[in-house]
Amino acid sequence: MAEEKRTWRLGIDVGGTNTDAVIIDGDLNLVASTKSPTTEDVMGGIKAAMHEVVSQIGLEAAANIGFAMLGTTHCTNAIVERRRLNKVAALRIGAPATTAISCMADWPEELKSAMRVRDFLVHGGHEFDGREISALIEDEIREVARVVREEGFESVAVTSVFSPVSDVHERRAVEVLRAELGEEFPISVSSEIGSLGFLERENASILNAALVDVARTTADSFEEALAAEGIVDVAVYLGQNDGTLMSVDYAKRYPIFTIACGPTNSIRGASFLTQEKDAIVVDIGGTTTDVGVLSHGFPRESMVAVEIGDVRTNFRMPDLVSVGLGGGSIVRRAEDGSVTVGPDSVGFRVTRDALVFGGDVVTATDIVAARGLAPEVGDASLASSLDADLVERGYAEIVRIIEDAVDAMKTSAGDVKVVLVGGGSILAPEALEGASAVLRPPHFGVANAIGSAIAQVSGQIAKVFSLSETPRAQAIEESKRRACDEAIAAGADPATVEVIEVEDIPMAYLGDALCIRVKAVGDLML
Repeated sequence: MAEEKRTWRLGIDVGGTNTDAVIIDGDLNLVASTKSPTTEDVMGGIKAAMHEVVSQIGLEAAANIGFAMLGTTHCTNAIVERRRLNKVAALRIGAPATTAISCMADWPEELKSAMRVRDFLVHGGHEFDGREISALIEDEIREVARVVREEGFESVAVTSVFSPVSDVHERRAVEVLRAELGEEFPISVSSEIGSLGFLERENASILNAALVDVARTTADSFEEALAAEGIVDVAVYLGQNDGTLMSVDYAKRYPIFTIACGPTNSIRGASFLTQEKDAIVVDIGGTTTDVGVLSHGFPRESMVAVEIGDVRTNFRMPDLVSVGLGGGSIVRRAEDGSVTVGPDSVGFRVTRDALVFGGDVVTATDIVAARGLAPEVGDASLASSLDADLVERGYAEIVRIIEDAVDAMKTSAGDVKVVLVGGGSILAPEALEGASAVLRPPHFGVANAIGSAIAQVSGQIAKVFSLSETPRAQAIEESKRRACDEAIAAGADPATVEVIEVEDIPMAYLGDALCIRVKAVGDLML
């Protein structure tokens, strides 16, 4: 019993339509799964899904669970809805060089208001080659700390010019702030979050600072929900957006890394279920379809800036194409006879509003049911009266949307393997143009929760080195060590940590500079 208790896993992933939950035993076999409607407060759907899978195996078997993993939309929703955000002090180290562009110049006003953010500019920062722009004036930082205390700011984001090259001023600023505000005061440091691109890195750090309380509440609520089900003394992890996990303490420091973890969980789940390491993964839910690339067993990262809640950022994010197609997508015929599918959707109400469930809205699910492709979903006879031309045109539009999204993710003209996952993948055909094979693995409907449950723990580093000061081989070894340290800090077993990705990018416009990106992964600490 003791050994099994350490190896069973509960995985939960929150989607826009459904919250999926699975329990996997010590041999990584699926022993329970469910889909529950995602609730407005998110946690309600999590509790319902958790209760259902625990009920399926019983309390005695549930005592074997030693790990609980959650992939959640809490942080994404907080930014999009402009709710529950911390009051943030944004400290920029960059005077006098950065006075031309103000902090958060292009942010939506309602988001800045929701965060009650105030920016501060102090002297310091570095040039691209590591030379100081100006000396760090610590009294200026102490004055910021005084304002933070007196005006009740709840979190601080620290960003210094070219800190991926030299983080000396950021680290010293944090030391001064901690001496003034206390060791436990939440401080987000830009060099630990983003990469080159000053404004985008600053934006990501401020958003991270705004999400501290959301992450704490989410983690605490998840642990309380586990205890309510009798699941205690378990290691709790949250999903990261690179397809791996992080410990609760790590998640409270870097809540922004949970954004977009849902699609990456699906990609990792697709790899686990098919044993494919390189493919395009099409995750079709109730509202949207997310298409990503599986590369060497992990989601391919985006190499461009990504907007979150209308804010441009540059921290690691999965390379995805999202389109408005899902099982709940509404089907309409236009005046010219053409048929549209989505992008609007009945979402989690599909089991109430779709024709096959006794509703009165024609959805994408009804189209495939009318074609006889989804006999197990609802009552297909309720969609049998649909006009045949509407059904054929609607299905052709569904296939076109999927094929176009797959084509958008290709890096070459050749055919590629496509893996279909998600409850809405019943919409997709058995063959797609441009696909060498279309795989729909067992348990495809809960691939996201499976991806959460089986994930490893990772650490990543992206740092710029001057080759005149640090030889390339030494820079790579230092980056590998730091990436492994990050993985261990996130909760990986040190004995299992290995480097899986090393990328060095010459940066000619910075002289002899080299940007080194390293990713390390390890198994959960047993």
